[in-house]
Amino acid sequence: MDCIHLTGIRCYGYTGYLPEEKVLGQWFEVDVRLWLDISTAAKTDAIEDTLDYRSVISLIQHLVKTSKFALVEKLVTTITDSILQECDRVTQVQVILSKPAAPIPDFGGKISIEVTKSKSDL
Repeated sequence: MDCIHLTGIRCYGYTGYLPEEKVLGQWFEVDVRLWLDISTAAKTDAIEDTLDYRSVISLIQHLVKTSKFALVEKLVTTITDSILQECDRVTQVQVILSKPAAPIPDFGGKISIEVTKSKSDL
């Protein structure tokens, strides 16, 4: 199966456990792998024969921007499920959601959560 990678999608959102995260917001980074058959598009060179990944990027940005969940686990699962529901051609998706500036004292790293699902998991 073929795979399209979309990496470094930066979005500002309001998901977080602390009350100030829901008010002030913060940056999130999303990386996505989309499994689908691109063989027809490779022959026809027509965008209608593949996935227009601009729509996936817009979907992710919209979900991050408008969601106000307490946990990033909920946000990453919502993104994953939404991609599978909205994109008929995609058979499997992997989403890695990162919180590059998590408000944790004395921690300078980032938190990442990865979810991989297939259409059959819905």
